[in-house]
Amino acid sequence: MHAFARTTLLALLLGVIAVVVPDSTPAPADITVVKVDRAEGVAVDPDVVWVLAAGSDARPGDDPLRVRADALQLVGINTRTGAATAIGIPRDSWVPIPGVGSNRVNAALYYGGPQLLGRTVGNLVGVQPDYVVVATFGGLARLVRGIGGITVDNPRRFGDAALHPRGWPRGKVRLNGMKAVEFARVRKELPRGDFDRSANQQRVLRGIHHRVVERAREPGFIESQVLKVMRNLYTRGLSPAELFRFAQAIAQVDPGKVTACVLPGRGASINGASVVLPDTGTARRWGNDARRDARINRC
Repeated sequence: MHAFARTTLLALLLGVIAVVVPDSTPAPADITVVKVDRAEGVAVDPDVVWVLAAGSDARPGDDPLRVRADALQLVGINTRTGAATAIGIPRDSWVPIPGVGSNRVNAALYYGGPQLLGRTVGNLVGVQPDYVVVATFGGLARLVRGIGGITVDNPRRFGDAALHPRGWPRGKVRLNGMKAVEFARVRKELPRGDFDRSANQQRVLRGIHHRVVERAREPGFIESQVLKVMRNLYTRGLSPAELFRFAQAIAQVDPGKVTACVLPGRGASINGASVVLPDTGTARRWGNDARRDARINRC
């Protein structure tokens, strides 16, 4: 399908469906996109869209938007060049949460939902996200299954006695459904714990993007995937035009122009709890690097 025709059809689909998707919904099921009420701060380039992707640690019966986050990736996308960068934030990072006090960064979702989580991560990096996307374990599994599975480049063999006793081998690994979620969740068997887990989450995101790019030329693939996602997508604060801009930003990412870094830090114990003290200087340096072009000069 010609690029212009595909874009036009995508716009039509998103526009029509967005009109009937309520702006305010009950507890969401799979994926929620929230427009962030941006705090005043350093201006960013209008061509760069910032998205905080968060995995929700919700169990059956929980509100996915008011539990702790299981994964945190701040993604900048340059809609002009196709460049993108992902900054992984270890979920146990000990940071100030506005109005709450210092706590693990993932607790911000529990205390104040996506808005507070976005503000907390934005304060750490120095770049406030435009949108926060919260996905449940089941939502991510269904997304991966819907595109036919993904392939990740695994740098080391590892496993997990509870989630995947057989383990994942080193090299190219095929993942589908809940196995992709499990690959991104394992921590205890990894040499660097939370840091390696964050890197694995980035590998899953890359795998999803590569798979979508691979299949984008198949007739009807993009349109069918948009419809599948929209059936289980909830929005808050987005107009149809903004939803289209959000979708187009993701679609324009060039796989060859993606950088991924995991925020470093050191382990510590606070009030008997194991936490990560993040390198705030590095966080700000990366934010300054990527603010205007979605590129980090050096991890």
